[in-house]
Amino acid sequence: MALVIAPTSGWAAPNWAEMWRYRDLLAIFVWRDLKVRYKRTVIGAGWAVLQPLIAMVVFSLVFGRLAHLPSDDVPYPIFSFAALVPWTLFANAVGGATTAVVTHSNIISKVYFPRLFLPLSPVIGALVDFGIALVVLLGMMVFFGIHPGPQIITLPLFTAFAVLAAAAVGIWLAALNALFQDVRYALPFLMQVWLYASPVAYATSLVPPEWRAVYGLNPMATVIEGFRWALLGSGQPPDSMAAVSVLVVALLLVSGLFFFRRVERIFADVV
Repeated sequence: MALVIAPTSGWAAPNWAEMWRYRDLLAIFVWRDLKVRYKRTVIGAGWAVLQPLIAMVVFSLVFGRLAHLPSDDVPYPIFSFAALVPWTLFANAVGGATTAVVTHSNIISKVYFPRLFLPLSPVIGALVDFGIALVVLLGMMVFFGIHPGPQIITLPLFTAFAVLAAAAVGIWLAALNALFQDVRYALPFLMQVWLYASPVAYATSLVPPEWRAVYGLNPMATVIEGFRWALLGSGQPPDSMAAVSVLVVALLLVSGLFFFRRVERIFADVV
């Protein structure tokens, strides 16, 4: 019996049954990305910690000591590092997902597989670096004598939300980058602006209460504040800002899945 593979037409939903059959391939992509990332590096996975640590030192000097920004009665180094850990997860996942389709153009043109695995594998792989950085963060909490309260049980929810946000943005950018190479060049600027638009260096308490819902249009604001609340007990529990962020991520994820599915049939021709 012959198996005919034909491109989809119109706006089709992802083929979840097919993706489940190929799930082992997704694990292979994730493992391959991890190996390539740290191949011929001296400190290997240590880069997962070094990157946010250096940013923490810079932020502590510039925003903590010079600008004297409030840190919700938490030592500024751990205040900023608690934000940099989820931010680094998001930034690395989006960066890897954006270039995934173009990077694997040789595979796309030779063999069939669910194309959605390409932007998803860097998102999943970023969780490895996140886990390493989270262990360092917990060690810093012990050093500063900070003991999390019962709200720490919500930490997996905020982590999952960060992953979903990264997947939603990454899927959109991966499809757009395959069509327009400008996306690759605009990405560093986009992530730099997004960093300062997120409460990494400052507390969300600086945002007026009447603007919190609008600030929720940035889903990373909810993720970062959620991390600080869950681990350090600072900030506020989820409120209207979180509700807006959930809606934004849901819309981005659903629309991104349909858009990616629509344009994936021409990937082999344009990349």
